[in-house]
Amino acid sequence: MRRKTTRFGAFTPLSAFLLATGLTLGGAGGALAQKGQPVEDDIVVTPAMEERLSSWLTGFRRDALAEGITSSTFNRAFQGISLDVKVLELNQKQPEFVRPIWGYLGSALSDKRKADGAEQLRANRKLFDRLEERYGVEREVLAAIWGLETHYGTFMGSRSVIRSLTTLAFEGRRADFGRTQLIAALKIIQSGDITPKAMNGSWAGAMGHTQFIPTTYLEHAVDFDGDGRRNVWVSAADGLGSAANYLKASGWDRGDPAVREVKLPGGFDYALAARSINKTGEEWQALGLRTASGDTLPRRERGLEAYLIVPAGHRGPAFLAYPNFRTILRYNNATSYAMAVSYLARHFAGEPAIQGTWPTDERPLTLSEAKEMQTKLTAIGFNTGGVDGIIGPMSRKAIRGFQGSLGQPQDGFATEKLLEKIRAAAR
Repeated sequence: MRRKTTRFGAFTPLSAFLLATGLTLGGAGGALAQKGQPVEDDIVVTPAMEERLSSWLTGFRRDALAEGITSSTFNRAFQGISLDVKVLELNQKQPEFVRPIWGYLGSALSDKRKADGAEQLRANRKLFDRLEERYGVEREVLAAIWGLETHYGTFMGSRSVIRSLTTLAFEGRRADFGRTQLIAALKIIQSGDITPKAMNGSWAGAMGHTQFIPTTYLEHAVDFDGDGRRNVWVSAADGLGSAANYLKASGWDRGDPAVREVKLPGGFDYALAARSINKTGEEWQALGLRTASGDTLPRRERGLEAYLIVPAGHRGPAFLAYPNFRTILRYNNATSYAMAVSYLARHFAGEPAIQGTWPTDERPLTLSEAKEMQTKLTAIGFNTGGVDGIIGPMSRKAIRGFQGSLGQPQDGFATEKLLEKIRAAAR
């Protein structure tokens, strides 16, 4: 049963802060001081929370002014401020169910996203020509990021960035992130690039055509359309130029691939499939790796360092991830995202899709099951480094150790079937 937020009287600690600074309370959409406008949600904003927010805002205002934010900018940005209850809710929740990579890629590489991207490449050919010439980042890669981030500018987020970041900074697991990004957002407003009212984005503060967080915007956003200001919210040229500038600064090498699907030889040691293990293409080839079609690696790729990815374990496709793949991870540090960008870009370039088949009969673990696996692995002597439900390097190392004890391929892939074996071993 969902509960309703508490209604407040006409004068509260937050009211006092706002009056002292010349600001006013949020409107009917806010979660605080909404007379006659209760909001149904899972989180209740209490008077005690409101009092803490008042104190927090006082301290944050002092810090913002110390960072060079003017009183005028601060007051404009925080006029009508209120907590966003939905952001509080989203920030405290971890999804119980994890989408398998084949499900993620199926959505990311949908026919519509491919068709719409191809149309954008045709319609904006001259813009992409200029972007490639200035930044040395292939148009297909930029179009892929644009498509995955906002479906080519059609879904950029409509939440107030100041309100979202205030909510994140106020409390919760991302408070440090929220505070840093909120200062950066105020600097953007102070520069004149955008007004507080027009600064909209996602619940976590990502903004514009290519979803920059404020600190990344400050460092890498560009005025590519030449109108005198960086406007990633309206100008696709500025958004794409900013993404290209960021990729270039992060080490993108034009002409090099990001990823290559490969075939592994029989008896391959899957313990080598780790982000920390880098070998040249020549060295991987000497271990028996071939392209998905069975050929030797292209000459250019033999001199590049790469690490091996088996995102669905030994039963799924395998890939070499080159330096440009790491550059995409700088944009979003998720293997599934970098794979989606890489293969959407490859589609635009007329290159083959993934040839291998995914083990769709396997079920990745839920959050609670992942925690159970970590607990039981540690109990039977395979240390996961903690119990947080995140299958990171330490957990994968523990999984590989357990798989090795059973004589199975040590791919580190956590599945329901493997959990059953761990349960039996822990009895």
